[in-house]
Amino acid sequence: MSDLNKIPVTVITGFLGSGKTTLIRHLMQNPQGRRLAVLVNEFGSVGVDGDILKSCADENCPVENIVELANGCICCTVADDFIPTIEALMALPQRPDHILIETSGLALPKPLLKAFDWPAIRSKITVDGVIALADAEAVAAGRFAPDVAAVDAQRKADESLDHETPLTEVFEDQIACADIVLLSKADLAGAAGIAAARAVVEAEAPRKLPIIAMEEGRIDPKVILGLNAAAEDDLAARPSHHDGADDHEHDDFDTVVIELPEVADPEVLKAAIARLSREQNILRVKGYVAVRGKPMRMLVQAVGERVRAQYDRPWGDSPRLSRLVVIAEHEDVDPARIRAVLAPETAEV
Repeated sequence: MSDLNKIPVTVITGFLGSGKTTLIRHLMQNPQGRRLAVLVNEFGSVGVDGDILKSCADENCPVENIVELANGCICCTVADDFIPTIEALMALPQRPDHILIETSGLALPKPLLKAFDWPAIRSKITVDGVIALADAEAVAAGRFAPDVAAVDAQRKADESLDHETPLTEVFEDQIACADIVLLSKADLAGAAGIAAARAVVEAEAPRKLPIIAMEEGRIDPKVILGLNAAAEDDLAARPSHHDGADDHEHDDFDTVVIELPEVADPEVLKAAIARLSREQNILRVKGYVAVRGKPMRMLVQAVGERVRAQYDRPWGDSPRLSRLVVIAEHEDVDPARIRAVLAPETAEV
């Protein structure tokens, strides 16, 4: 099959809470004549992002074109999950014109790109481009990309110190693999923050990349779709910390699912989630909450102390079950302590 007949695939990567789902919603709402399919990969057993996107399904991207893979990183489960899912999407009665893949916030993109060389799919799809999202405000603050010169200076002072963290490696691998970097939440970062974030990305990138500031996932689809990058054939230009390794693990991160009773005051819950970030170094919280007296479910998404909540749709016949997925580095996950903050009335004494 010639490249012209291959289905283009855009891989959308980025750290936890960088705005990947918001971007895909925007693309679904502005398909520009394309029939889309979406593959969403979540880290944890409770899917939130896939449910959000299914609520936006329409004739250009019907529900059956949205597939969610939860509780596993697709770059680690290629044969079992990724390949069969791609084959199922290509076998739909109406073949999609373009496939969007939202990786988990912890995924390394390069192992996923290598999967496109599998015989079962290599002649049928191509990686149109890799889009890396970076939270401009967070990057400007240096949370996930330490100053390289400063780190080198510290290492020279004490060779026994290791200043690299798993979060830094994930961020650097995502930037190194990208064709375009989108600085999300530009409105929160401000001009100075955007400039600082841009400088960090430029320092990390192995080659010159387009870096574009973005708010609320809004960007002209023509800018990021139709790149024709054939990234699966360009792996050497996309270095990774894990080059030469047969596989990689995500044992540095854990998730815990907390079930809650109905919430009387959403602001109290939001304050509790922010407290988790301050006191227990929680990276990400997301899920659905039943608010007392409200027929609609409340979608909660938090990155650090930044907590956002909105009512997205009625519960309908679904059980009013509140569940939050909490993600942190392994040593910071203590289910009992987390529950004591989020649901003290149900915590064990």
